[in-house]
Amino acid sequence: MRRGPVLVVLAGVAVWLLGTVRPAAQPDHPVTFIKVDELKRRLDAGEAATIIDVRSVAEWEELRIKGARSIPLRALPERTAEIPRRGLVVFY
Repeated sequence: MRRGPVLVVLAGVAVWLLGTVRPAAQPDHPVTFIKVDELKRRLDAGEAATIIDVRSVAEWEELRIKGARSIPLRALPERTAEIPRRGLVVFY
């Protein structure tokens, strides 16, 4: 069985798809990535934070950061009003 032409076509489609990908739009608010130890340091220093767990509710119920709110990733578009516009907001 010859696979050469099929692989060439698949590779061509992949190149075409990747060529049409555009970068995501800039977020409305600044985004900074922090590591767990940075979050812990800031919380230990008394900084207020809203911590949002974007995993499924079952995963949130099983193990979560104390005080974290559950807003599953697929529910975020409908629940953006619940997310503060100021202060430290952490999604994990």
